[in-house]
Amino acid sequence: MSFFVTKYTGLHRALRLGTYVSIKQTQPVCGNERRYTSTSDETRRIPKIYTKTGDKGFSSTFTGERRPKEDHIFDALGTTDELSSAIGLAREFCIDGGHSFTDQLEKIQCVLQDVGSNIATPRSSARDSHIKKTKFSSQAVIELEKWIDSFTEALPPLTNFILPSGGKSSAALHVARAVCRRAERCVAPVVRSGETDPEVAKYLNRLSDYLFTVARYAAMKEGNGETIYKKPE
Repeated sequence: MSFFVTKYTGLHRALRLGTYVSIKQTQPVCGNERRYTSTSDETRRIPKIYTKTGDKGFSSTFTGERRPKEDHIFDALGTTDELSSAIGLAREFCIDGGHSFTDQLEKIQCVLQDVGSNIATPRSSARDSHIKKTKFSSQAVIELEKWIDSFTEALPPLTNFILPSGGKSSAALHVARAVCRRAERCVAPVVRSGETDPEVAKYLNRLSDYLFTVARYAAMKEGNGETIYKKPE
C-alpha cells in the first residue's frame, strides 16, 4: 500500500489509502533526513503497518468513502506510487552518475505525494475542507515546463526515434517515463468523471516529457550514445 501526505496548518497526515496517523513534522518534507514526533501521548506508540481494513477488497479515500480496490481512484493512486518508486530508483542511478538534476527528481517525488492526495479526495464525497487541503497548484506544471525548456536548449536536436538506452541513469529515467504515461492513462478517467483536479493530469503529461528530456540529457552528460531505431530487415 502507498503513503500519501496531506499538508495542513503545520501538521501532516500520512494517508495509507484510508489509514490516517497524525504526525508533527520537525524536518522539511523533502529533506534527506526526516524526523517526526507524534502530536499526543496516544500516537507516540509506533503504529502497525497493517490495518486489516482492506482484507475484504475495499479501501477508504481521504473523504472516508469506502470503494472497491479496483476502483479507478485506487488504480490511479497505485500507479502514481509506482511512478514515484521508479523515479526514486532512477534518482539513485543519477546520484551515482553525479548529475545536477537529482534535487529536481526529489522535488517531483514530493509533488507526486500531492498528486496522490488530490486523487484520494474524490469530489463527489469531498467537503470544502477536504478540497482545500488537497488542492493541486498549477505552479508545479509551470516549473516542469521551465526545466524542460532549459534541458532542451542544451541538447542536440532530435532527428530520429530513439530507444530507451544511454546508460543506467538514462535507461532508468526512460522506465520512469513509461510508468508516467501509464499513470496519466489511469488518471484520465478520474479527471473526466470530475473526481480529480484536471491540473493533475496536466502535470503527469508534462512530467513524461520532462523524464524523456532529462533521460537524453543524462546520456549526453555521461558521454553515452543513444540507440537509434532502425527498421529490422
